[in-house]
Amino acid sequence: MLQNLRISDMRVGDGFEGFYILKSALAKVSSNGKPFLSAVLEDATGEVDAKAWDYSGPIGPANEGEVLKIRGTVTEFKGALQVNMDKLRLAGEQDGFDPADLVPVAPIDVEASYKELMGLVDSIEDRDYREVCKTVLARHGDALRTIPAAKSVHHSFLNGLLMHTLNMARQADFLSKLYAGTVDRSLLLAGTCLHDIGKEREFLFTNLGLVTDYSVSGELLGHLVMGAQEVADAARELGTPEEKAVLLQHLLLSHHGEPEFGAAVRPMTAEAELLSYIDLIDSRMEIYRENLANLDPGQFSQRIFALEKKIYKHGG
Repeated sequence: MLQNLRISDMRVGDGFEGFYILKSALAKVSSNGKPFLSAVLEDATGEVDAKAWDYSGPIGPANEGEVLKIRGTVTEFKGALQVNMDKLRLAGEQDGFDPADLVPVAPIDVEASYKELMGLVDSIEDRDYREVCKTVLARHGDALRTIPAAKSVHHSFLNGLLMHTLNMARQADFLSKLYAGTVDRSLLLAGTCLHDIGKEREFLFTNLGLVTDYSVSGELLGHLVMGAQEVADAARELGTPEEKAVLLQHLLLSHHGEPEFGAAVRPMTAEAELLSYIDLIDSRMEIYRENLANLDPGQFSQRIFALEKKIYKHGG
């Protein structure tokens, strides 16, 4: 019986006992009428589908984001690893597990990344845009350092929002110079640094810091609207000129590009258009990074839902 087997090290036939995060859970009924739990387990190295057969609780969807102690066996289903959970219970402080072994984190130096991002904010030449940006970010400093950028799909690990925002700010800095005369660097950089700031209120978090679900405000308004509202409030307090306040709000409201992708409005300025592409580039490259890490050279992935296709890892 292997102890605390990392998900990345799991192989078919392994019997193990250890601690894992219940990333998702769904109570189901099998074709023979027996209840079972369909789940996804997660640790710092990855995630795996899991099943508890002939199981009706007490653990279920209400426990998503909590740490479980699992005894199980690694099997295979349709070419993918799957865990059969023979025993499962909620873990307690008395179990002495290390949360650092369970929570995936961004592959960045957090303090150096935050310092670099704040340096880019300080480099915004237009005083009005710079002060709105600094005022709003100051209200979210801890969250910006720590929370994931998403519930799933991309940057869904601790410090993910910081990694995503800094990557985008670097692109915005470069591209604003490439397209100088067409793009206002100050507006683009401020909008980029603030584009996902509403996510702190959009999500609900576990005590380990991962996203479990959307808040009521997150469902009814979304981070684009809530972020734009914060920008409007800060601009009003600072006496920012109306047009600048509206332009900055427009970047936040349109950064998903199209309504079918969640944008409140379509981009109608050069800066808004460019921001939507920068966001798309970084999110898709992160999806590639995470999936390529699990492939060998010369191997295709399974179909990736967020990309709507398979991807290939070449040997170069």
